[in-house]
Amino acid sequence: MHNVSLAFSKGEVHALVGENGAGKTTLMNILYGVYQPDAGEVWWKGSKVRIGNPLEAQRLGIGMIHQERALLPHMTVAENICMGRLPSRGGGLVDFRKINQEASRVLKLLGITYIAPTVLVRSLTPSERQLVEIAKVLAGEPELIIMDEPTASLTVEESQRLLEVVRGLCEKGVAIIYISHRMDEVFKIADVISVLRDGHVVCSSKRGELTPEEVITFMVGRELKTRDIGRAVIEQRQGRYGSDEIVLSVKNLSKRGKFSNVSFELRKSEILGFAGLVGAGRSEVMEAIFGYDPPDSGEIYFKGTRVKFSRPVEAVKCGIGMVPEDRKGMALFSEQSVQDNITIVNLKGLRKRFLLDRRQEKACAEQFVSYLRIKLRNVRQKVRYLSGGNQQKVVLARWLAIKPEILILDEPTHGVDIGAKLEIYQLISELAAKGTSILLVSSELPELLRLCDRIVVMYKGRCMATLSRQEATEEVIMTYATNQRSVKEYNK
Repeated sequence: MHNVSLAFSKGEVHALVGENGAGKTTLMNILYGVYQPDAGEVWWKGSKVRIGNPLEAQRLGIGMIHQERALLPHMTVAENICMGRLPSRGGGLVDFRKINQEASRVLKLLGITYIAPTVLVRSLTPSERQLVEIAKVLAGEPELIIMDEPTASLTVEESQRLLEVVRGLCEKGVAIIYISHRMDEVFKIADVISVLRDGHVVCSSKRGELTPEEVITFMVGRELKTRDIGRAVIEQRQGRYGSDEIVLSVKNLSKRGKFSNVSFELRKSEILGFAGLVGAGRSEVMEAIFGYDPPDSGEIYFKGTRVKFSRPVEAVKCGIGMVPEDRKGMALFSEQSVQDNITIVNLKGLRKRFLLDRRQEKACAEQFVSYLRIKLRNVRQKVRYLSGGNQQKVVLARWLAIKPEILILDEPTHGVDIGAKLEIYQLISELAAKGTSILLVSSELPELLRLCDRIVVMYKGRCMATLSRQEATEEVIMTYATNQRSVKEYNK
């Protein structure tokens, strides 16, 4: 990042966009005191300041919603929301009644009534943790809020509610820095849009002075014909239904408190999508199949043979891979190198007699870094220093290296810029065309409609419908996802 000069005004939403690795999160971490700049100045309300750490930023009135959640999993929702501001009731004891009330107030502001302040954060889904992260920052009532991909894990309804909250905060004079890869959100909420590319500000203009296509061109440094690429992916999938060969059959799979009697079949070369709102149980079903959290009952058949995976390694040996929604907690080895993260499941194939062939391992990692255009210094760089989107590509590369028969993708474009997103769409389509069967979980309905041969819609842990490409529309999916179908039939 070099010679970045930007100004953020009171009561204004300033959107910051750019490809993964452009420097957006690094810049925000400097403003929040996580990193220190090598050169340059930061001015706050007319005075030059040096923000040495996040606590100093908070004291100034700066809050930050991180792309990678920074909650304490073994503490309650209320304790996380009120962290650093825990009220006492004498004798140095924490007044839990007050912190629960404060947490309820802030969650209500976000329209969240289904998350109890007293539950442990570790029991929440990734999207619910994201909401708690947002509530934690709002509780501090900062004058400037940095939002780094705040809606990446949220449903359409939750995202809409957050945007309404953002507008309400701006009306009260709060300044918002909004980082997002979702162009529809940016053009709906932003007053000013600034584009970073390769660590430089290449454009900063009022929203009405730019079109989405122009912003994307500034981001990637070339004209990116998103419609042409999107149409090519759709045409590649049109008329395809995988084959008649069933590679995975799930019958009456159940897990107490998470999902019940889930049944579906996956055919060879098919992309089978899973839609639903938060709490629908989609991710939990995928984790049960892969052995992260085995089911209580039900049957799983892989190529006609009944299997039961108690650990992910057993699923991998069968030829099943998974990119989980929570890449930081369930997929990445943050302190290990990019090379180690890519080759971790393919070490057996990289041996030379009894020893690991380090030269071949490096070549394998570099091959997929080049193929997926992962931005890094070299493959020995620790994966935690990569941007969120590039970390996601590393997880994808891991499974491409072993060519699985079934690939489970849970929110595969989470935190990924629009250029990389379209590349991932093409990659998914190509994998299916070459024989890989894919289970695709996504909260983005256009993504499911673009890629999938069929879509399973879930509601509160149950499969409500399985829709063909011809039957599936956003309206039909949402009807089943909100259980409005049963209401309509009841009212007939």
